[in-house]
Amino acid sequence: MTTAAPVPRSADEQARLDAELVELFERRITFNQTLGLKIDSVRPGDVRATVPMRPELIGHYAYGRLHGGVISAVLDAMGGLAVMVAIAEHHPHDSAQQVMHRFARLGTIDLRVDFLRQGVGQHFVATAEVTRLGGRVGSTQMRLVNEAGTLIATAAAAYMVS
Repeated sequence: MTTAAPVPRSADEQARLDAELVELFERRITFNQTLGLKIDSVRPGDVRATVPMRPELIGHYAYGRLHGGVISAVLDAMGGLAVMVAIAEHHPHDSAQQVMHRFARLGTIDLRVDFLRQGVGQHFVATAEVTRLGGRVGSTQMRLVNEAGTLIATAAAAYMVS
């Protein structure tokens, strides 16, 4: 008896998955709305988002610097998104719905942020990449730069994936 190989996700299904990831991270995770997180890319190797500077995000009133908690939260969110993109790539036969169901198990188990410079800028770009995706844990590295490309912070995190 021969079993047919699963069919890889179609371009339409991939587009549906990409749209659902953006919807999840921009709208359904309401804290990300508070941050103003706008997803720019959910492609493997290119997970990227922008955060515009707003008065609500200032951590030091005299200097108008981005709050450290905002920096941490943005980098954590981006690490989680990168893991979701990697899971989708690791399971190319799963539908968008199946991949999104896997998100329910995702959770941060470790986060280290290195604050390298003051968070000064008009907007900030956060990127993330998965360094290892195992059966239970995914590891990531993230970066936050301002619009001039100045590196503000880096982070490394581990996420429970099952």
